[in-house]
Amino acid sequence: MLPVEHNDPINAKILAISEDKIEGFVREPFQEIARRSGVDVDVVMARIAAMLRAGTIRRVRQTLLATNLADGALVAWKVSEDKIESSFDWMFQRDPFSGHVVVRSTETASAGSEYKLWTTLKVPHGFSLEKHCQLLAKKVGAEKFRIMPAKGIFTLGVGHVRRKTIAPGEKSDTPAKIIRVEAVDLNEHEWNILLALKREFAPEEIRLNPWASRAKEAGVGLEEFYGVAEDLNTRKIIGRFSTFLEHVKPSQTGVRVTRFNALFHWAVPAGREIETGGEVGRHHILTHCYWREAGPEFNNVNIMAVAHGTDKQRLLDHKSAIDRHLESCGIPVSYTNVFWGGRSEIKPSEISPKIYREWLEQAA
Repeated sequence: MLPVEHNDPINAKILAISEDKIEGFVREPFQEIARRSGVDVDVVMARIAAMLRAGTIRRVRQTLLATNLADGALVAWKVSEDKIESSFDWMFQRDPFSGHVVVRSTETASAGSEYKLWTTLKVPHGFSLEKHCQLLAKKVGAEKFRIMPAKGIFTLGVGHVRRKTIAPGEKSDTPAKIIRVEAVDLNEHEWNILLALKREFAPEEIRLNPWASRAKEAGVGLEEFYGVAEDLNTRKIIGRFSTFLEHVKPSQTGVRVTRFNALFHWAVPAGREIETGGEVGRHHILTHCYWREAGPEFNNVNIMAVAHGTDKQRLLDHKSAIDRHLESCGIPVSYTNVFWGGRSEIKPSEISPKIYREWLEQAA
């Protein structure tokens, strides 16, 4: 039996690379993980497959920069207490376009604290986020919702194993660069290859030359598959090749990767969002950092970031370090808050226009 916990020394070496260090499309991703981790490729593949079977790794897949392929947003939902659980279940189980589904709370009643259900949402270009949310609100009985599209991305990654040893205030030497959200249109041939590319890997698919079967699935030769994938990479549609840990639930033996997840909010003056996002996003503890306009119900918060950890106070120490850094940069913060994650489920948001049309017919 191979060790399957994330904190096994060999597994930790593999995961420190495989979680979020393999950027773009790579023809031999497992060989690249082996090269960068210093672990033999046969060991890498055997360990990843074992962790996937055990549930330590939740999924292995090629991620996409889906913000360029679909209209996306963070959505906060006001749902009565007696409907939160059923609303959570419906969005996670029956809406393939809602990705992260999280129940969040604040320490005290504050701006936006009545919005307890939070989801990420993507709908293909040509369809409406507003209409999709209206449909969901009717399905679950939500009182209202707030749609917050990303106007810019500063940090996007995971790397929970790597982040365990990061000290509060650790940051890059330079500010994070903004990634603009830019719509990209694909033809039917490109969509066909993309759908095969992004499908999750089963344990038995973790092997050398992993894309050969995906090319066959798409009905194209391997070189054609590579050519389209690399073109999509150049067009900033491809994200990372990643192994996603089960970071919310304990493993089979009770080991947790993280225990707390915190959504940090800051409100800064209009016109300083890019500067602030760069200064916040350079902090290594963060898995996500966005410019989003939350509106008056959230005291006009416009910078949001997410951090995970096993110790709540440690996460607050990380936020305090970021706050001090913003102050040292002369960036005024008129309001800040922390929304803590409770029940949480995560799945990749579907982005296929064809699948969306089929779902809409059934849901409507």
